[in-house]
Amino acid sequence: MKFLNLLILELTIEELNFINKNECCRLATCSRNKPHVVPVSYIFSEGFFYIATDYKTKKLFNIKNNPYVSIVIDIYKPFNNKGIVINGNVELVENGKSFHDAYDLFFNKFEWVRISPWIEGEAPFLKIIPKSKAVWGFEKHG
Repeated sequence: MKFLNLLILELTIEELNFINKNECCRLATCSRNKPHVVPVSYIFSEGFFYIATDYKTKKLFNIKNNPYVSIVIDIYKPFNNKGIVINGNVELVENGKSFHDAYDLFFNKFEWVRISPWIEGEAPFLKIIPKSKAVWGFEKHG
């Protein structure tokens, strides 16, 4: 049973629940043929993944040179591994309504944002537009 159509990406209910119940993933970027992988907090909203970053990070430098990224959301339990790899393009969200909407989601979900808040111009969000996925450990549907 397919649940949500994200542009060309479809998620099952089980996959969507898994994404929404987790809050940490690994983000892979690449620049000049050198990969860079970092753990980050994310929010999934209206078919997009949002990640907060700072302006002087390696990941943002890489994305400005190559906006194609991958994220991995997974759990490891012996004999019960489960995960999703999402590949997509990044749009930078730096200001306006889109910034405030993303910020509100982060502020409401993460204590670290409430402890150390920021405003437009101090730190942007990465908006990942999913294009493809690979999954493991989920039940087969239809």
